[in-house]
Amino acid sequence: MKISILIPVNDYDIVALVHSMREGMNQVREFCEILIGDDGSSEDFRKKYRQLAGGNVKLISSEKNIGRAAIRNKLIDQAAGDYLLFIDADAMIRGTAENYLGRWIENISLGKVICGGILYKDTPPGDPDKHLRWNYGRHKEQKKASERNKNPNASFSTFNVLIAREVFSKLRFYEELKQYGYEDTLLSYQLKKAGIDIVHIDNGLVHEGLETNKEYLSKTKAGIENLSRLFDNVTDKSAFTSTVSLLRIFYWLRKFHATRILAGFFIKYRERMEIRLESKKTSLRLFRLYKISMFCTYREIHRRRKLLPMFNIPPEII
Repeated sequence: MKISILIPVNDYDIVALVHSMREGMNQVREFCEILIGDDGSSEDFRKKYRQLAGGNVKLISSEKNIGRAAIRNKLIDQAAGDYLLFIDADAMIRGTAENYLGRWIENISLGKVICGGILYKDTPPGDPDKHLRWNYGRHKEQKKASERNKNPNASFSTFNVLIAREVFSKLRFYEELKQYGYEDTLLSYQLKKAGIDIVHIDNGLVHEGLETNKEYLSKTKAGIENLSRLFDNVTDKSAFTSTVSLLRIFYWLRKFHATRILAGFFIKYRERMEIRLESKKTSLRLFRLYKISMFCTYREIHRRRKLLPMFNIPPEII
């Protein structure tokens, strides 16, 4: 049995991560290679990636940015392993790489798709401008395996996941999703439709690459747009909805004819919400309201395109 480590990256310093994984591989021999997927990074970062390449570390480069899904597919095609361990570039090991890699070997018989989990530092970052991302991750993403296994598809993430190569003979990452957001959700949905179970274990990596509040809001907007487009295109909306808590809330609101009200609320108060969320005093309650009201706005746009002028929707929302 051979396992490949796949690290897609764009303009991020992965030197420490790769060195740590390489050391762990010396002890856990089932891991045969590290593939770095450079997705159109700047030349300064490319130099660092080239310096890492050699031996069991291989560099797969794309001259231009082809997107998170496409670079992952490119890595899959080049990997030699029977299993593929996907690790995001802004991840870091808590403890030793030997223990981290060894825990995958201990649990590899549990299934074809095994999620290790995502961790955050116990204390907030020193920069208050990154508190929104830390706060959301700490309270919404960091969960014990016992909690994640209650609804395994809803907790699926490619941040830190081991997937059997044979899975990709049936499925691929959807490359039409160029911008950030919900590509993990789509793969989770595809796995559910294909009857492939997801299992969660406690083998987390720390998410270190925290965006500023403003950057995270920008990514959130892109993600909500992706989610709305996906929702329009999936054939089994019930299965897709079961993997996304935001969609479950949307359906509940729709029962009470409240989605139009929230869309109007978003249009009226969007700027005020963003000012507050970009400030040093972040609020997860406000952030949840911001996300669901934005999604309701997208759904209203899609439902009543001919009436767009009366809403005066800003172009970046459409």
